[in-house]
Amino acid sequence: MIENSSLSRPDPIVYLDQVAASAPGRAYKQQVMDLLELRPGQTVLDIGCGPGTDLAAMASAVMPNGMVIGVDRDPVMVAQARVRLAEQPMIEIRSGDVHALPLDDGSVDRARTDRVLQHVTDPSQVLAEFRRVARPGGRIVMAEPDWEGLLIDSAQPATGRALVRFITAEIIRNATIGRSLPRLCVDAGLSVRSVITVAPVFRDFTMADQLFGLRRNVARAIDAGYLDADGEQWIEDIAARPFLATALLFLVTAEVPA
Repeated sequence: MIENSSLSRPDPIVYLDQVAASAPGRAYKQQVMDLLELRPGQTVLDIGCGPGTDLAAMASAVMPNGMVIGVDRDPVMVAQARVRLAEQPMIEIRSGDVHALPLDDGSVDRARTDRVLQHVTDPSQVLAEFRRVARPGGRIVMAEPDWEGLLIDSAQPATGRALVRFITAEIIRNATIGRSLPRLCVDAGLSVRSVITVAPVFRDFTMADQLFGLRRNVARAIDAGYLDADGEQWIEDIAARPFLATALLFLVTAEVPA
């Protein structure tokens, strides 16, 4: 049986910190930083900054006279980010909805989203807001997953496919946002500079369970009727045997025409 302790929803701040500290997390976040091409003096916007995990690194890249602005609507995230970054005056945390960014027109040089657009009500509106607040030539880099690209090896691949169907249909609002980003950027009047895919391989079940909530989502999929009771044995089997999974992440760079 799946233990009850594995079914509780993780603290969102702890979860975000775990992702950032993991080897796959560090790798793709560095790629995002490289694609941003930050320079001293720029104003950088983090759309959906969470607890401010990456703001200090961005601030270091735009020192000494640049500025970093983090926007998030979750009051707990905003409070934690302000505590963590209280001693860095060049970083400002603003409470606000990413569909209506609390910034002036033409005020930022760079922006990023990191696994945020998968959850928002209207990704197109968020991109329109970026275009509004960006200066001509402003750049945005987006790191967004495509959850149909979650692959889990097992002797019963149909069960893994059923789990992915549950996640894409019931858990993630915009489950295929990764593949849609270039089209949405063009629709928003942005010029797409590059599209990169990242597919980290996970061979440790415990790490994959932390990042993807495998046990928790199997239990939820059983309750929702996407899996039968054999799903409990399936997750125990893949946890006990040599494990392999991968997930697909799109890194898309777009710019406001100069």
